[in-house]
Amino acid sequence: MAYDPNNIFAKILRGEIPCNKVFEDQHVLAFHDIRPQAPTHILVIPKGPYVSHADFAETARPEEIVAFTRAVGLIAQQAGVEDTGYRLVANHGPDSHQEVPHYHVHILGGRPLGPMLVRVD
Repeated sequence: MAYDPNNIFAKILRGEIPCNKVFEDQHVLAFHDIRPQAPTHILVIPKGPYVSHADFAETARPEEIVAFTRAVGLIAQQAGVEDTGYRLVANHGPDSHQEVPHYHVHILGGRPLGPMLVRVD
């Protein structure tokens, strides 16, 4: 899958679409999901043009990978879900229902999540 520079996350990164930002540094942007599936539902995205975890792991610079990994942990801690627990979800491809072709991780927590999540609209 090729990276689409007009996907919604690319537009958020360019400032064309607003977001409810919770974290930003040189390599990472994190913001609240607009359709939360848990009391805490934060999206964490690298600022580079990556479509999946495999793409990110293979082509991102080491400093981007380290910054992203550290940011996910820090954001979960700052969101207050570190002690009670949280789930990280990264979808890839059509079978997973990846909705935005820009690599991202969902941080979900704030309640018992159970074995599966049901989409809440």
